[in-house]
Amino acid sequence: MLDSRRNVALACALSALAGYVDGIGYLQLGGLFVSFMSGNSTRMGVAIAQAHWQTAVEALGLIALFVTGAAAGSLIVLGHGAHRQPSVLLAEALLLAAAALAYTFGQSSLAVAAIVLAMGLENAVFQIHGGAGLGLTYVTGALVKVGQLMAKAVTGGARWAWAPNLMLWAALVAGSVLGALAYVWINLAAIWFAAAAALILSGIVTATNRKH
Repeated sequence: MLDSRRNVALACALSALAGYVDGIGYLQLGGLFVSFMSGNSTRMGVAIAQAHWQTAVEALGLIALFVTGAAAGSLIVLGHGAHRQPSVLLAEALLLAAAALAYTFGQSSLAVAAIVLAMGLENAVFQIHGGAGLGLTYVTGALVKVGQLMAKAVTGGARWAWAPNLMLWAALVAGSVLGALAYVWINLAAIWFAAAAALILSGIVTATNRKH
């Protein structure tokens, strides 16, 4: 998936967007995540062990919403052919805008639900027919690739093949820093910036697709 400068740039932008949103969500939810479902799964398991049923149910609900968003993103990919990337990004922008509007009207729970759906959906941007794709809202796989490709580099493989995956990780970390700062500044209203970013990316991808 990271086979061109265009794809690397788009993937890093989306990873930064995911980090931004997850930083906001983490602070809003007091330690749960809106995009990192491995973390939520661990939290759910620990909560069950400690009989903290409310936390366990909250974590399970977030996981279910994320899976629903991922399924919705896949449906968009299957139905929109060459226009799948702009369509997925536009849907993500609309969900994030809906989240910001929900917060404006005092519906924080609905806002969080829309955010989680958007994060699940984002992972379909690089999905191809058949289900394979690039995860954008979590970077464990990217860090594994960094290690694997570094090993190949020192044994005669491509010298810098690991760099794009490291950039994905760095982009997510940078985005989470900005998201946390924005949340401290204006709470969930910070999601408006994420919605605008997704909308702009949709426009950019549409324009670049036309050139090709």
